[in-house]
Amino acid sequence: MSAEAADREAATSSRPCTPPQTCWFEFLLEESLLEKHLRKPCPDPAPVQLIVQFLEQASKPSVNEQNQVQPPPDNKRNRILKLLALKVAAHLKWDLDILEKSLSVPVLNMLLNELLCISKVPPGTKHIDMDLATLPPTTAMAILLYNRWAVRTIVQSSFPVKQAKPGPPQLSVMNHMQQEKELTENILKVLKEQASDSILVLEAALKLNKDLYVHTMRTLDLLAMEPGMVNGETESFTAGLKIKTEEMQCQVCYDLGAAYFQQGSTSSAVYENAREKFFRTKELIAEIGSLSLHCTIDEKRLAGYCQACDVLVPSSDSTSQQLTPYSQVHICLRSGNYQEVIKIFIEDNLTFSLPVQFRQSVLRELFQKAQQGHEALDEICFKVCACNTVRDILEGRTISVQFNQLFLRPNKEKIDFLLEVCSRSITLEKPSESLKGNMAAFLKNVCLGLEDLQYVFMISSHELFITLLKDEERKLLVDQMRKRSPRVNLCIKPVTSFYDIPASASVNIGQLEHQLILSVDPWRIRQILIELHGMTSERQFWTVSNKWEVPSVYSGVILGIKDNLTRDLVYILMAKGLHCSIVKDFSHAKQLFAACLELVTEFSPKLRQVMLNEMLLLDIHTHEAGTGQSGERPPSDLISRVRGYLEMRLPDIPLRQVIAEECVAFMLNWRENEYLTLQVPAFLLQSNPYVKLGQLLAATIKELPGPKESRRTAKDLWEVVVQICSVSSQHKRGNDGRVSLIKQRESTLGIMYRYE
Repeated sequence: MSAEAADREAATSSRPCTPPQTCWFEFLLEESLLEKHLRKPCPDPAPVQLIVQFLEQASKPSVNEQNQVQPPPDNKRNRILKLLALKVAAHLKWDLDILEKSLSVPVLNMLLNELLCISKVPPGTKHIDMDLATLPPTTAMAILLYNRWAVRTIVQSSFPVKQAKPGPPQLSVMNHMQQEKELTENILKVLKEQASDSILVLEAALKLNKDLYVHTMRTLDLLAMEPGMVNGETESFTAGLKIKTEEMQCQVCYDLGAAYFQQGSTSSAVYENAREKFFRTKELIAEIGSLSLHCTIDEKRLAGYCQACDVLVPSSDSTSQQLTPYSQVHICLRSGNYQEVIKIFIEDNLTFSLPVQFRQSVLRELFQKAQQGHEALDEICFKVCACNTVRDILEGRTISVQFNQLFLRPNKEKIDFLLEVCSRSITLEKPSESLKGNMAAFLKNVCLGLEDLQYVFMISSHELFITLLKDEERKLLVDQMRKRSPRVNLCIKPVTSFYDIPASASVNIGQLEHQLILSVDPWRIRQILIELHGMTSERQFWTVSNKWEVPSVYSGVILGIKDNLTRDLVYILMAKGLHCSIVKDFSHAKQLFAACLELVTEFSPKLRQVMLNEMLLLDIHTHEAGTGQSGERPPSDLISRVRGYLEMRLPDIPLRQVIAEECVAFMLNWRENEYLTLQVPAFLLQSNPYVKLGQLLAATIKELPGPKESRRTAKDLWEVVVQICSVSSQHKRGNDGRVSLIKQRESTLGIMYRYE
């Protein structure tokens, strides 16, 4: 033998051997083998598998000499096989939970029919016609077992069942499955026809005041003996496994309650019976205690049934005056008080008392009503879905597809409600770190999913958002939003002469973006944007360069433009114009501002005034940098426009502080002292601090030649300067290069405030 073969032999011989499985026919050959097998810790085959094998062999049809299929013969072999199946079930103490879980409906039907037969129940006799009180205890118990199984099977068949994934198609397996399915349907049909009789039998069992007995392996062996060998023990009223009256009634009450509850979908009055039976079951469990060996009730399921019955049939007892959340939700749904449902769900986001599945079922019910034509429920569906979504994210679950669909087109009302739910669903005094983290992540994701920055500002300026997110996180979020590519919201763009210029052919997106950054020709910028939007609808091109900056007082209005092309064009033209003005490229700045003014004139009066203001500032800078340096006075129309700006009273127009400063400085530089001291409207002096300072400076300059009057104006000016400087502690550098410290004063009465 080679070394490799020796190693394999050694490994094989040292491996523990799996004991061979006992075959069904071995139990026929050795009478005591079954009890020995069932006493093993993990018998193979398992008890329920033995039941299937025994009954399968006992029910096999035979074939006669003419090859005709005959029913299974009633011979000794088949009788012993059926008896073996009954003995295995007796070993399991006739626990219907175990038997139903492992045996199919046809097999369990056959097993219980054999139990009825061996318990001396006459075939063909209706159980409702038999008096349980006068029957032997084992016979009465056999009838109860069969009818309990009947109603349980009917109830179980009403539940939806997930179909198992079929394996590779095999004709024999498919035929067997089809036969079993047809057989199950036939049995269910018969059971449903006899359902009322089964319920009456079980109701009669609740009136019994005696203990019952169920067959054991010993009593079954005695029944199988020859008639002459039976000593009368099986006829005794104490033969078999004792089932106490309370245990029997507890099981029967639970099964009857489930049957009544299932029937309640067609007759609501039956829920009263179900409630009575379930609460009686709870009382009997309390009496029996947890030591019962033969009464196994799923107490969690029982509690669910009791809660459902409380909702469907509220008790009139004084002790039940306090309605449970389930009852409150159910009553609100029936009365159409959906706002109260929303209130309950928001309060539950703090307590987590309602199961998520229940909340989802309420939302499904509302969705179904909305789909049936109740359009008014669309808003309610969103609000309930928002409440459920906040509950999900607080518990660490993902956002549902339903919420994303309902939030696809957000509006102010939806944002306001979502923020309200978030605020009321978390206690800011002592929130856990996990709740804070989950809520903060949710709000950030909502912001990143919004296209309209007005809605983003609503969230980012909310107290909850500011509390949960640190300054660094908020800044990082703003950077992410500038770089993101949000969804596109199409709408009709304004038609102006600016759009009448034909666009050139499309080229590579990267090359076009490069050209967009370099170009200062407004017409070329417009052509590039048209080409880019024609190539992709998933981008916002105002974010291409981080050098394009527009003052925040303007960006909110510009980014609120619905049409993507118009928004990009206005933003880029203004950003480029402002940059050109800063670098003193006034000619290109004027072209860019003029194009932007033409673009916004047709659809936004607010932006039109913004552009007029910026063009005024540009003209001031142009004059000061050009002819103004040689001492040439500005044209009269420029002076009139500056006066018009200072006297403008449009509260909705966003204004930049620097424009007001430049206008006042312009008037002072060109000695418009008469206007500043005498002609300025009174409301301007009260509302515009720059005009007030300009007036004092002009008055001081004007009165300087006088020996006395100038002292008063100078004093007034100095007091205002002191007030202005008293709100600053910055180091100032003088013209001579020396640094002087402006002393911090206690006064906070400065009339000028720096915004941007």
